[in-house]
Amino acid sequence: MYLGMARRMAVETDKRLLWKLFWNMGIKGAWSVQRFKNRLKKGIVFPPFLYVSVINSCNLRCQGCWVDVSAKQQTIDLQAMNGLINDAKAQGNVFFGIVGGEPFMHPQLLDILAAHPDCYFQVFTNGHFITADVAKRLRELGNVTPLISIEGSEIVSDERRGRKGVLSKSMQGLQNCLDHKLFTGVCTSVCQTNIDDLVTEKWVDRLIEKGVFYTWFHVYRPMGPDASADLCLTAEQQLRIRKFVVDMRCSKPIIFVDAYSDHQGQALCPAATGITHHINPWGGIEPCPIIQFTKDSIHDGSKSLAEKLDSPFLRDFRELARETTRGCIVLERPDLLEALIHKHDAQDGTVRKSALTELQAMHIRPSQYNPDQAIPERSWAYRLAKKFFFNDFGAYTGRHHEQYSAPAVLAAPNTPPAAPPLVELQVRRRETAHSL
Repeated sequence: MYLGMARRMAVETDKRLLWKLFWNMGIKGAWSVQRFKNRLKKGIVFPPFLYVSVINSCNLRCQGCWVDVSAKQQTIDLQAMNGLINDAKAQGNVFFGIVGGEPFMHPQLLDILAAHPDCYFQVFTNGHFITADVAKRLRELGNVTPLISIEGSEIVSDERRGRKGVLSKSMQGLQNCLDHKLFTGVCTSVCQTNIDDLVTEKWVDRLIEKGVFYTWFHVYRPMGPDASADLCLTAEQQLRIRKFVVDMRCSKPIIFVDAYSDHQGQALCPAATGITHHINPWGGIEPCPIIQFTKDSIHDGSKSLAEKLDSPFLRDFRELARETTRGCIVLERPDLLEALIHKHDAQDGTVRKSALTELQAMHIRPSQYNPDQAIPERSWAYRLAKKFFFNDFGAYTGRHHEQYSAPAVLAAPNTPPAAPPLVELQVRRRETAHSL
C-alpha cells in the first residue's frame, strides 16, 4: 500500500503542487499544531485549523442542509478574508477549510487563494463550477486541494441534492481537476441511501483508478430546517464505516481522512478539543458549522481574533462537550447544548432565525462515540500521524462519560441524568427519545 501510494505520488501529480502540499500543509501545518499544543500548556486556545463558509449561496438544495442557501447572497469579501487569514497566520496557522454554500460561486474566491501562497486551502465543493479554466488556474496557484462531494448513484445524487443531473456535473468537475493534476479528494456525507453504494471497496478502487488521492466519509448530521432524520445512520452503521476506513487504510493506495477518532480508535470532536472552529458567511464565529449560534464576529474590531476564538461562550462549549461525550454533542445531547445557548444568550447565526427551534426538535441519538467498540488504527503511518498531530490533546483526560453521553441515556431513557454543573439546572429539560 505504501509503495503504491509513493508510486502514485511520483507518477500522477504535478511535482510543484506536491511540494506545496508537503511544505505548506505538511511541514508548516505540523508546526502550527505544535504551536497550538504550546498554547494549550498556557491555557490558551487558538485553533490551528479554521473552517470558513465564504458564501451562503448554492446551486443545489441538498437534504438536511443547514445553510441559508435560498437567502440573499452573503459573502466574506476579499478584504475581510485577508484580515482573518493574516490574523490567523500571526498565530502560526497555514491551513484553512473553505466551505459554503458553494465556494466557487464566490466572485473573489480565486483572489482569496492567490493572496496567500504561503497557506494551504481545502475547498469543499460540488464541482459544478470547476471548469477546465478554473482547474488550470488552481494548478497555477498550487496551494489548493478541491474536495468534491459525491453523494451516490445518479438517482440517489439527484434525490439527495435536490436537482437533476447532479452526478454527471460533479464528475466532470472532478475530471477537470484530475486532468490538471490537482491533488484532489472526494467526500461523501454517508447516510441511509448511499452507505451501501459508496462505503465499498469497489468505490474506493474506482476513485484510485480515476486518480483521486484522498477520500473522506463524513457521517450525516440531521440539521437545518429540513433535517431528514430518516437518513441518519445507526450506531452499528457508524461502526461499520470506522472498520471499513481502518481496513482500507492498510490495503489501498489512497488517503482516508477522518475527523472523528484518534490513533487508538477513541472518539473525539474537533470543536470540543479546540482543534477547529467555524466562521459563517456573515462573519459570526461558531463552535462548528452545524452549531449555528454565535457571540462574536470577525467584523468586530473591538477584540482580537484570539480573544474571539477563546471567548467565554466557546470555552464553555468546549467544556460542556468534553464533559458530556467524546462524540458529537449536537447529536447526543441537544438538550444540554440548548441550555448552554440560553446561558450565554448566544445569537442565532442564520437568516431564517429558526436554529433554536430546529435544535429543540432534535432527539438524542448515537454519534461516533462507542466506548465498548473502539477500533485502533492498524496502519503505522496513520497511527503515528494521529498520535502527534490529530488527537484529543488531553481534552478528555480524567473525564468520564458514563452519565451524560447518548449510549448511557439511551440505555436508560426513563431516567435522564442531571445536567453537568456547567449548565444551570433550572433550564427546562426536554423529554428524550430513543435513537433510530
